[in-house]
Amino acid sequence: MKLSTRQDIEVPAEAVFAAVSDFAAFERAALRRGAEVARTDLGAEPGPGMTWSLRFRARGRMRRVVCTLDHFDPPNALVCRLDGGSFGGALTVNLVALSRARTRMAVQLELLPRTIAARLLIQTARLSRGAYTRRFEDRVQKFAAEVELRQARPGG
Repeated sequence: MKLSTRQDIEVPAEAVFAAVSDFAAFERAALRRGAEVARTDLGAEPGPGMTWSLRFRARGRMRRVVCTLDHFDPPNALVCRLDGGSFGGALTVNLVALSRARTRMAVQLELLPRTIAARLLIQTARLSRGAYTRRFEDRVQKFAAEVELRQARPGG
């Protein structure tokens, strides 16, 4: 199952990439939503090989996902590989500078089932695809608006 959306942001590509790659902020956001997040690599600098172990409740069960940063190309793209046992997938963020102060952000989430139970879960999710797509687009749009607000603030 693939979810994808694009947003045009009135912010330079470098600033958008800085926000997209602010991994500490995403860790804090996941913790606020009740997930358990642990960084499992030893690297200090952002780059390929960074890994996180995530535990969260989804559809009534505790799920565990390992997220690995596979591709890190400032200020153009990053790709995180997701491994959840019965699911695999990837989160891809591509940035294109439309002008010096405008950036197009394309975000794609792909989930691939590895078991029969996972296939059934994905098939059920496809029935509600419109709702999932709207939620995905809303979250990306909110993120884009936050990036614009941060940039508009003095010292932002």
